[in-house]
Amino acid sequence: MANLAGGPTAGTVKGEQSVMNVMNRQELLEMAQSELDRQNTFRCRLLICASTPCISSGALAVEDAMRKAVEAEGLQTEIEMVGTGCLGPCSRGPLVTVQVQEEPDVIYERVTVELAPQILAKHLKGASVPELDARMLSYDWPFFAKQKKLVLSESSTLNPERIESYVARGGYMALGQVLREMTPEEVCAEVAKSGLRGRGGAGFPTGLKWDMVRKAPGERKYVVANGDEGDPGAYMDRTLMESDPQRVLEGMAIAGFAVGAEQGFIYVRGEYPLAAKRLEKAIRQAERRGLLGSRILDSKFNFRIDIRMGAGAFVCGEETALMQSIMGRRGQPVPRPPYPANRGLWGGPTLINNVETFGNIICIILKGADYYASFGTDKSKGAKIFALAGKVNNTGLIEVPIGITLREIVYEIGGGIRDCRPFKAAQTGGPSGGCIPAEHLDAQMDYETLQKLGSIMGSGGLIVMDDQSCMPDVARFFMEFCMDESCGKCGPCRGGTVQMHRILSKITNGSAIMEDLDTLEDLCLLVKETSLCGLGNTCPNPVYSTLRYFREEYESHIKDHYCPAGVCQFTEKPLRSA
Repeated sequence: MANLAGGPTAGTVKGEQSVMNVMNRQELLEMAQSELDRQNTFRCRLLICASTPCISSGALAVEDAMRKAVEAEGLQTEIEMVGTGCLGPCSRGPLVTVQVQEEPDVIYERVTVELAPQILAKHLKGASVPELDARMLSYDWPFFAKQKKLVLSESSTLNPERIESYVARGGYMALGQVLREMTPEEVCAEVAKSGLRGRGGAGFPTGLKWDMVRKAPGERKYVVANGDEGDPGAYMDRTLMESDPQRVLEGMAIAGFAVGAEQGFIYVRGEYPLAAKRLEKAIRQAERRGLLGSRILDSKFNFRIDIRMGAGAFVCGEETALMQSIMGRRGQPVPRPPYPANRGLWGGPTLINNVETFGNIICIILKGADYYASFGTDKSKGAKIFALAGKVNNTGLIEVPIGITLREIVYEIGGGIRDCRPFKAAQTGGPSGGCIPAEHLDAQMDYETLQKLGSIMGSGGLIVMDDQSCMPDVARFFMEFCMDESCGKCGPCRGGTVQMHRILSKITNGSAIMEDLDTLEDLCLLVKETSLCGLGNTCPNPVYSTLRYFREEYESHIKDHYCPAGVCQFTEKPLRSA
């Protein structure tokens, strides 16, 4: 990886400086047109999803089979094969999109090695392939139609490993506009006007945070993109970094200009090797083109970005622990104030945003704050990416307007509950979130509404459960995760999570008594109010919410030794049968 360790000194990969160029706006436009002209020389383009879910389903083998079929037919000059980012319906991979000039795009799901050559036969020779017809996905399908893609708008059509592909779709035009037409104050004001809130979980107003860092005194400032996504089942950040890495880099560069920083860091979860690889390649390509580094787009603005790899600690998603890790120290949170905006990396003012937050910046600059603010609710603007998982028919990555109802996500985008079972609850916000019951299916998915329901937006994890899910067991699972991931620095989190997990385990194995529920609630309050960082402050949420909405299920476990969902195996003989 490029500069994975070291101090605050910015640096270009050895050997890169000699090939760096200073690019102006006209040259950027020429690059975009050249790439579009190149793409138009092909009669057909085959877009194969090359994100992690599709790769795990066999996308690379499908791509290889298609390449061999193209070569066998001698069609290399007529057909281009492109490995793209995520299309969305991850459970239906491998996914292949066929683009033929002057014809609508066609998407195929669950493409196999055997079917790969048949795609060519159908679209280039007019052959009838009934099995392929059965695997077509329509853009009218609610999974696609109900979404509003602002950040992921290009992820399924561009090649994440070619900067020319990004530039051809408007890449770096926002940065050029900022450097040419705006002041740092105006950039911060535009972001504030858009209503964008941090997508990492807390929902802090992004424009306000940027302006705080801009105004903070300090000779050296930093911009950090938090890609240390650790929630079980969540992969929003990974997908964005894999699918559209240049978008993240451009958003960070705009932030650097706005706050007065010349150095950026992307903190990538250690379990995301493909994301790190593509980000590294994207950084090198941008440096070669003069879109990162010195005198960007023939301006006086300098900005460099380095990658830092996490070591797998969930707590490093917390901003102060993340900064400690970047500086080569043990990843543990530290008390605030001072806040990073005033004193962060190596004592300098530091802007920390989630990678999805940076992904939104391009839309705000190019289309305007008013356009962006036209989506969402009064207090929560724009769209949000969710990793839709659990007992729904259509799982995958979705980007929807903030304020959409949970019912729309589950029953329209998600296609309803598997096997037509009843909806029981949805867990939002990962191990720090809460469970929303069926009575609130029509609740809006925005920061304020979810907080009132005892949950949080979080980074975007969304797990749907049916009537076969045991809520005390769900709470125990998430508490076990938090217990294991606690850094141990503060007593309330270190000991409180262990004690809460013990009580939840007693409830699910039949050895608890009713007084344990009171103790559990007291522990939740203690840990929430006295822990040092966000992990301890929010880890009681799954317990709180399940006790609030499913208390009778807890009591059934304790009083009757009976699990309504049939999940828990009791150590004592049940008092009544299921």
